[in-house]
Amino acid sequence: MAGNIPLAERMRPQTLDNYIGQAHLVGQGGVIRNMIDTGRINSFILWGPPGVGKTTLARIIANATEADFYTLSAVTSGVKDVREVIDRCEKASRSMFAKARPILFIDEIHRFNKSQQDSLLGAVEKGVLTLIGATTENPSFEVIRPLLSRAQVYTLKPLDATDLKRLLDNALATDPILMARKVRVDETAALFRFAGGDARKLLNIIDLIEQSTPDGEEMVINDNIVIDRLQENPAAYDRNGEMHYDIISAFIKSVRGSDPDAAVYWLARMVAGGEDPAFIARRLVILAAEDIGLANPNALLLANATFDALQKIGWPEGRIILSECTIYLATSPKSNTAYAAIGSALEEVSASGNLPVPLHLRNAPTKLMKELGYHEGYKYAHDYANNFADQQYLPTELTGKRFWQAGANPSEAKMQQRMDEIRKK
Repeated sequence: MAGNIPLAERMRPQTLDNYIGQAHLVGQGGVIRNMIDTGRINSFILWGPPGVGKTTLARIIANATEADFYTLSAVTSGVKDVREVIDRCEKASRSMFAKARPILFIDEIHRFNKSQQDSLLGAVEKGVLTLIGATTENPSFEVIRPLLSRAQVYTLKPLDATDLKRLLDNALATDPILMARKVRVDETAALFRFAGGDARKLLNIIDLIEQSTPDGEEMVINDNIVIDRLQENPAAYDRNGEMHYDIISAFIKSVRGSDPDAAVYWLARMVAGGEDPAFIARRLVILAAEDIGLANPNALLLANATFDALQKIGWPEGRIILSECTIYLATSPKSNTAYAAIGSALEEVSASGNLPVPLHLRNAPTKLMKELGYHEGYKYAHDYANNFADQQYLPTELTGKRFWQAGANPSEAKMQQRMDEIRKK
């Protein structure tokens, strides 16, 4: 019977002691380990690629706290299903036998639409249940802000080579089916490359090799056997593994470094590997603002138009739109002064706190505010030459502080020159 159960399911850990990876969350002093140790579980969303332990971690938490555990898949569940579970959680939480707040685990929570996510807010807010969501997509784009404000986001990382080696050794040492066979491991490079940081994929490959090795024969794991069994190119792009991060990094750096040929090459690697086109388009929008910036403000307009056009046109023609935008950004003049300016301003806000707004910049909609000096002395810029009124705009404590520094490109140099000329007049 056990042979009918996939190895990945047979090896699913039940406790943190057997959980591999994510030491930053479940290691000593990790925030999730501390939650489990104290028995106080707050709502949170686990964000990471497939096969890194999101569902397993949620089940471990439920087991450790002895909480009632409910599971919904955003792919198949609707608002009605959510409300039914919330009703059951309300009844469970009122039970005198309840040891912990019920846990609702929602897989692929990013697939819930706004109304479905809205239906969770009240229950999470009132403490009727603890929400644990799992998503492979950036929650900032896919999860509504009210829900994000009620649930902390924790990022799970792809398993590294050390984690994958531990997983392999553990499977060979503890799984009854593998233990009953004679197994020889000669090489692991292709195995780990194909796994791409995904524990489930690693175990599925081992399962495939075991099942394709005749009974009585030695089960051998080496690069040639892995490639032969999978019938794939070991250099293929893995959109959910380490190569995903390496190639998008190379793509971004190539555009930033003004190399259109390298940028298009890395774009092609992502396209051929099945990367989500929306992910690439989002990166282009960010690149346009961060690295081209004020040197060519039209870049942001084109990148945003690329994102919109991609949604209208679809695939595979959308690759042409991505290519056009990539080449345009790579060959465009560069400036990161907008990026640097907001970073500098945020550092100042963190250091100096909530400095008061100067009185003359405040609106005065009431008589009391006028009596307190709100708006008094404000100069309406359009009433002055060159639409410039020389007055204090920053808090008093920051008078003369500069956050934006013009770059060397002609566009920003002209902006700075114009501002200096107006101020002199």
